[in-house]
Amino acid sequence: MALLTDLQNLNLSESTEKIIAEYIWIGGSGLDMRSKARTLSGPVDDPSKLPKWNYDGSSTGQAPGEDSEVIIYPQAIFKDPFRRGNNILVMCDCYTPAGEPIPTNKRYRAAQIFSDPRLSLRYGLEQEYTLLQKDVKWPLGWPWGPYYCGIGVDKAFGRDIVDAHYKACLYAGINISGINGEVMPGQWEFQVGPAVGIAASDQLWVARYILERITEVAGVVLSLHPKPIKGDWNGAGCHTNYSTKTMREEGGYEVIKKAIDKLGLRHKEHIQAYGEDNEERLTGRHETADINTFKWGVANRGASIRVGRDTEKEGKGSYFEDRRPASNMDPYVVTSMVAETTILWKPT
Repeated sequence: MALLTDLQNLNLSESTEKIIAEYIWIGGSGLDMRSKARTLSGPVDDPSKLPKWNYDGSSTGQAPGEDSEVIIYPQAIFKDPFRRGNNILVMCDCYTPAGEPIPTNKRYRAAQIFSDPRLSLRYGLEQEYTLLQKDVKWPLGWPWGPYYCGIGVDKAFGRDIVDAHYKACLYAGINISGINGEVMPGQWEFQVGPAVGIAASDQLWVARYILERITEVAGVVLSLHPKPIKGDWNGAGCHTNYSTKTMREEGGYEVIKKAIDKLGLRHKEHIQAYGEDNEERLTGRHETADINTFKWGVANRGASIRVGRDTEKEGKGSYFEDRRPASNMDPYVVTSMVAETTILWKPT
C-alpha cells in the first residue's frame, strides 16, 4: 500500500513535461458526473487550447448504440488536487459530431443567456448534501444530535471528508467561501461564490466532482437527494443567492423587489426546473415554503425568497436568496433561469 501511495503521488515534473488532463462531463441523468483522463504534451491554462474529445454516449444514456459518439468541448480548467503539479481538471460540455449540443447539455443554453451584455450577475450557491454509510445507505452518525454547526463526536459526522473537500476546492481554484454542518445528521453544506455568470455553475459542478472523488476514497456515499430521509427532518437544498450591479447600488432594494415580483409570476416554471423530487422537501415545514406557494420575506427562512435584514435597512444589498432549488438542481439551469426571468423576461 505504501508503494501504491508513493506511485500515486509521483511528481511528474521531475521527469517529463507531460501532464494529465481529467475531462469531466455530465451524464444522461443530468446529475451523474463522468470523467476520463488523457496525456497532454505540456501545461495548458486556456481551455480553447485543449483538444476536443469523445466518449461512448450509448453507455451514458446520451446516444443510440448505432451512432454512439458524443464530442466533449473543454470549457473551464481547474488545478487537479488529486494528481497535483501541472495536472488539470477540465469541465466540458457535450455535442453531436455535427456540432449540435445534445439535449442534456444545459451549459450551452446558459452560456447563450450569460453572453448578453446586460447580464453581469454575481452568484453564491449553497450546496447541501448528505453523507451515507456505503452498505446501508443511512446517514453517518444517525441518530444522535443536535447537529447544525455541531462540534463533537456525537454531533459532527464526516468532518474529515468535509475539510478535505474544502481544501481541495481551494487548491483547484474554486471560490469556495465556506462550509458548515447542517440540521440533519451526516448532512453538510459548502458555498461557492461570489462568482460571476456561468463561472458559478462551472465551479459548483467541479466542486461536486471533487466531493464525489473524495467520498469514493473514503468509502462513503454522497447523496444530493433533496429528502434522503423521510419524516421530521430537514431536506437538502441548493439556495441560490444572486445580485446585479444595480441591486448593490443606492436604491437597489426597489430593484430587488421588482425582480422578486417577476420570479413570483413564473413560480411554477421555476419549480419544474429546480430539481427532481423537490416536492418531498418543499412542504412548508423545516425552513421551506410550500411548493405551490410563492412568498418572500425579510429574514424569513420559511419563504420562497429571503431578503437579508441588512438589505432592508440599507436600501440595497449584495444578494437575495432563492430558497426553492433542490440540492440536485442543475446550476446551469437555475442560474440562467433566474437571470432570464429577472432581467430579460418581459411579463405580458
